[in-house]
Amino acid sequence: MLVDENFKQRLRRLFSVMIPILITQTAIMAMNFFDSSMSGHAGAVDLAGTSIGGNIWMPIFVGTNGVLLGAMPIVAHLLGADKRDNIGKVIRHTIFLAIAFSAVIILMGVLFLDTLLTHLHLEPQVHYIAKMYMAAVAVGVIPFFMSTSLRALIDTLGHTGITMKIYLLALPVNAFLNYCFIFGKLGMPRLGGVGAGVATGITYWLEFAIFVWIVHKLPAFEHFRIFKDRFHLDIKQLRENLSIGVPIGLAMFMEASIFGVVALFIAKFGTVIIAAHQAALGFTSLLYMVPLSFSMALTILVGVEAGAKRFEEAQKFSRMGIALNMAIAIFLAVLVYTNRPYIAMLYTTDPVIIEKVVGFLFYAIFFQLFDATAAPIQGILRGYKDVKATFYSGFFAYWVVCLPLGCFLDFVMEHGPAAYWQSLDIGLFFSAVFLTLRMFWLQKKLAREQISVSYTHLTLPTT
Repeated sequence: MLVDENFKQRLRRLFSVMIPILITQTAIMAMNFFDSSMSGHAGAVDLAGTSIGGNIWMPIFVGTNGVLLGAMPIVAHLLGADKRDNIGKVIRHTIFLAIAFSAVIILMGVLFLDTLLTHLHLEPQVHYIAKMYMAAVAVGVIPFFMSTSLRALIDTLGHTGITMKIYLLALPVNAFLNYCFIFGKLGMPRLGGVGAGVATGITYWLEFAIFVWIVHKLPAFEHFRIFKDRFHLDIKQLRENLSIGVPIGLAMFMEASIFGVVALFIAKFGTVIIAAHQAALGFTSLLYMVPLSFSMALTILVGVEAGAKRFEEAQKFSRMGIALNMAIAIFLAVLVYTNRPYIAMLYTTDPVIIEKVVGFLFYAIFFQLFDATAAPIQGILRGYKDVKATFYSGFFAYWVVCLPLGCFLDFVMEHGPAAYWQSLDIGLFFSAVFLTLRMFWLQKKLAREQISVSYTHLTLPTT
């Protein structure tokens, strides 16, 4: 079968956007891995403290990040509609929101973090490390979220390779700073797990400085005058940013927080199960970087085509992204199924834990297959600015289906810890079905509207 040039161009365009995003997201995960693993080498108390701090920070980080990344479909539509002069205003309002959210997060931490940690009934040392770790990370909260705002501009304009290079540079810097501050090397104080937070906060400032320099100096971004024009609060623009960003942020927050809640229910089964669950979940999270990257790439590509009213091209990108992601997911599923014991051995040498990890990875296979459909479609719908559908889908999948069903399978049917993996699979299945139907409905609706508009522009020949 011959492949037309347009197909090749679309394929090249999709991968040119997606692959750098994949590398970027993997680098971000690697930074979190270094924080945990290096803290673990400092001591069990340090690992526990940073893990608890990280679990509290992660839903906040993901949710706020989601709100700010709502700028991506807005910018994509403006780019497609050739309204580039409005892009600078969108990003300046995104930066404003980044500062505002950061201030609220820091204030909430000052007021409530100690109380929250007290209610967890932690050992005094663990309590202290968790508190100080988050305090250290908080130093970099403002630059981190401002970096996210600038990343929304850079990635949407198609320069995902620039973002990739920034995070690849930040990764060894973060690891080096961890080495210095965790273990007290090169004249730095030995801070243990708290040092990981200090290193992370400094790294966030470094990333922000590079983002600012790039947006300010590179010709590709000079046109938008992000830091040259004065900021004037535009309520209409702020409302648009929030109307797109908040549903995205809430959807991401619900997805991130459900795993924390599930971990609490699984904790009752003991240390072995907790360790096995975290190992399987960690590996699953690594595999999730593929559908997540496709999702972010499709938001950009579909958003640009939708903004230009090229709905047929948007559909072609949608079908291509879903098909490629599904093919990769099936390949990875076979690979995981046939290598589950070896994957488990990456995390532990304990045969009892290995057995449990192997069992959880069986359910993780279905988890990944359903996500291979749901995640790209989430990105596609966001590209169309249909963000409420992804919010409803996440709420239904995780909080209406997954959690109640998991409790039922655990407490009533006595399926044990597997109950929660089973419920995650079922919840994601319903999410994938709903999102698929929503995408088909929306694309047909837009196609009909485009045909209708075309007819209105037809004129009868004059006699």
